[in-house]
Amino acid sequence: MQPTYPAETFPAHTPAASQVFTTVLAHGPLTRLDVARLAGLSPAAVTKAVRPLIEAGYLVEDAGAEARPALGRPANPLRVDGGRALFTGLKVTGDEIIGVLTDLCCRILVARRVPLAGRAPRDVLTVAVDLVDELRTEADGFGVPVLGLGIALAGDVDRAEGTVRYSPFLDWHDVPLAGPAGAASGLPVTVDNDVRALTVAEQWFGDGVGLSDFAVVTVGAGIGCGLVVHGRVVSGAHGVAGEIGHLPVDPDGPPCHCGNRGCLEAVAADAAILARVREVTGADVAGTAEAVALAHRGDEGARAVYERAGEAIGRGIATVANLLGPERVIISGEGLAAYDLYAAQIRDGFAAAAFGSAARCEIRTRPLPFEEWARGAAATAIRSFVGR
Repeated sequence: MQPTYPAETFPAHTPAASQVFTTVLAHGPLTRLDVARLAGLSPAAVTKAVRPLIEAGYLVEDAGAEARPALGRPANPLRVDGGRALFTGLKVTGDEIIGVLTDLCCRILVARRVPLAGRAPRDVLTVAVDLVDELRTEADGFGVPVLGLGIALAGDVDRAEGTVRYSPFLDWHDVPLAGPAGAASGLPVTVDNDVRALTVAEQWFGDGVGLSDFAVVTVGAGIGCGLVVHGRVVSGAHGVAGEIGHLPVDPDGPPCHCGNRGCLEAVAADAAILARVREVTGADVAGTAEAVALAHRGDEGARAVYERAGEAIGRGIATVANLLGPERVIISGEGLAAYDLYAAQIRDGFAAAAFGSAARCEIRTRPLPFEEWARGAAATAIRSFVGR
């Protein structure tokens, strides 16, 4: 496919304009005065920012909707026109790519899953671009342009450079991805860590809406953490902020793929749990589902493995709460299939390690399929497009 980078750019040329748009995106419909209050801007600044967004069709004024009167200024609610533009998002695992086509409000319109025949960068890129082509063909029926592509995958991802520094499930080291994907797809590309991408979606559209400080902790093939501090998704100076999977929880514990011992992932990730269940029970369990079933049948050894994992996860979450003091921690990931086996231990581990008022942090579970992670990738593309 020939590159066809869209000439269209978002008509918000100041940080204030981007802030106004994302405020309406996450909280709308809103009156201008409500936008000013939530965004911390003056009503005059909001009015100035809104005008080009309405003219370009990104914001719509609902003249027929009821709103409380406001002296001297229109009180009609503003909302984002979700159908104004489309975006694609890809979640890459070690075995497949999950792709979605979303509207500007990040509502999933089309979802697809494609298996990976190989994990080499060239193989993954070929499958990814073919999937994007398929999604863009679906987009033709909506009559509006696709303006960006987000790609999310586990590991150490340099978002600014569009480079995957290390991805354990793909065995990638220093792989440039944004440039080749952009050249092949003809779209502006944003590449980010998958948990951080999921956190963007939760901040704008999920359980993080309205919260200034929260965290997303994912359990499953790995243990990840996305952080929002003072309303901003935190990457850190080197892009690895939130890597709680490599917090040491047991100095004498099992080896971790990172080269250390006793990391949280080495105790509580799916592969670690599976290996330990096989060791303590002697059962030839073929995968995570069988390990969970064995524990559900009451096998004491298997249950003890999950309880140990839950306690370690709880202590990891407490570390996040102690350091950053979030209002809420959202637990997600495919590991929630076993949540009933270690929920009590997560709570106990958290309570034992949380210091003082950090223990007031709300712990909330939110099961999300990988289509939602791909939606997070699309959310990063939307964020890049609007300049946030």
